Amino acid sequence: MKRNRSAAGTGHAGRIPPVYRAVMAAAGPIVRWWGRLEVTGLHHLPAHGATIVAANHDSMWDPVVIAVAARRHRQIHALAKASLWNNALLRRVLDGMGQIPVRRGEADTDALDAAVRCLTGGGCLGIFPEGTRSQGRRLRARSGAGRLAQAVPEAHIVCAAVSGTVDIARFPRRPRLKVTFFAPTPPPPSESARELAARLTAELRAVAPVATAGRRRPPDDGPG
Repeated sequence: MKRNRSAAGTGHAGRIPPVYRAVMAAAGPIVRWWGRLEVTGLHHLPAHGATIVAANHDSMWDPVVIAVAARRHRQIHALAKASLWNNALLRRVLDGMGQIPVRRGEADTDALDAAVRCLTGGGCLGIFPEGTRSQGRRLRARSGAGRLAQAVPEAHIVCAAVSGTVDIARFPRRPRLKVTFFAPTPPPPSESARELAARLTAELRAVAPVATAGRRRPPDDGPG
């Protein structure tokens, strides 16, 4: 775990790792063709320099879909739950992609340090201000995104509102995936880390409301 976090803090602005390219190539047809991916506002995502991509989180597919949406523009490193590293094969993939493990429900200073190294090295870091998947609930924002923004004030903040990912599991019905990149509103004076995270979450949810994952579509979802 320590090795991964140390490696995750270096070389972010350089060549995209082969493992990342391979994962994007494998996921691309699923997301772009099967998922009928629509991407808007990509010009808000800087091609270079420290960048924080804040996104809403309803499905396990969210980080993959956002990464595919940005693949020709930027590599996105992501904070992911540390338990994913328990699987040896998945650990090799995540390490090869430069992802950063984070222990949820506790103050994980190692993960925060690795994320800061990513940003100060000119990398692009993806984070979910809600901290975990919504599972159909409206969650209170956690302070992590705000703490990162305060730790690296030169980092550019971009919101990525993702929708349709909960429908991927509803095979054979094809989903309609959409990622909307946009700039958040300017921060008010003396905004705290938690207030910043809450503001980002509110703006994301205004574009992509909470959606419930699962095989069955909610009855009020309408025909599609």
